[in-house]
Amino acid sequence: MRSRWIVNLVLLLLVAGIVAFLYLKPQDQEEQAATYEVSSLKLSDFDKLSIEFPAKAPVVFEKTDGFWYLAQPYAARADQVTVQRIVSIVAGTSREKFSAEDPARFGLDNPRLRIRLNDEEFIFGLYNPVTAEQYVAYKDSVYLLSGLYSETAATQLLEMLDKSPLKPKEEIAGFDFSRLEQWEEVRLQLDRDADGKWQVSVPNAKPKQEELNEWFDEFWTKIRASSVEPYTPDRKNRYPSFSVKLKDGKQVHFERLQESPQLILGRPDEGMRYYFPPDIGFTMLNPPVGLGK
Repeated sequence: MRSRWIVNLVLLLLVAGIVAFLYLKPQDQEEQAATYEVSSLKLSDFDKLSIEFPAKAPVVFEKTDGFWYLAQPYAARADQVTVQRIVSIVAGTSREKFSAEDPARFGLDNPRLRIRLNDEEFIFGLYNPVTAEQYVAYKDSVYLLSGLYSETAATQLLEMLDKSPLKPKEEIAGFDFSRLEQWEEVRLQLDRDADGKWQVSVPNAKPKQEELNEWFDEFWTKIRASSVEPYTPDRKNRYPSFSVKLKDGKQVHFERLQESPQLILGRPDEGMRYYFPPDIGFTMLNPPVGLGK
């Protein structure tokens, strides 16, 4: 009898707890705050991005074959993530939406930034001192958006460039290191067959496939330069060089402009040079081919 009484008491307390939870549950868990979509546009709708700050020449990017490239002030491959982060403003949402009839109220009479995506324009004004969000006008409305968009647009130009020495669609099939002094004697060539196995041109080499795959993955597939900048190739100077063989049969020529204190590689066909820390740079050009020195 007593045990039945205890069970009933436990059930009563459980029911009371559920009722109290439902009664006291915060309203914001029941009803989500209203949000406004900045636009119904899609990221894939655009192939041109112009970033315009007051008293500065615009920085222009254009999309070709699905990839973004810097078009102005010079031609270069762009960092895809950085550009997409700016373009993603078209999918932005805001908890606030105002009429754009009084632009001075939001600092839009003297915009801090304009972003143009094809023919669409987004105008950036003041920051809200309470939320730290920025007022952004699009068409006839003003929204409060994260400052991430304007902060990304204000990134130094060199940081908006692709730090990979190879283009996105350039797939590596091998290397010709024979023109580098450390490999001139053995005329080193590396080639990857259809099964993914590395072939080394040196007869007495005893390469381990696992080590070569690790080298290729860490120092070529994933590698990114610490910095990159445009340069004009010097046709009068002959630098040590090597070539990257591509799966389409083409080759990309690189010049070793400097070996230390950091490795600097020049890519003459694009007019770009890439900077790598000394430890990474050395390993990039010295694969573990098992010569047993």
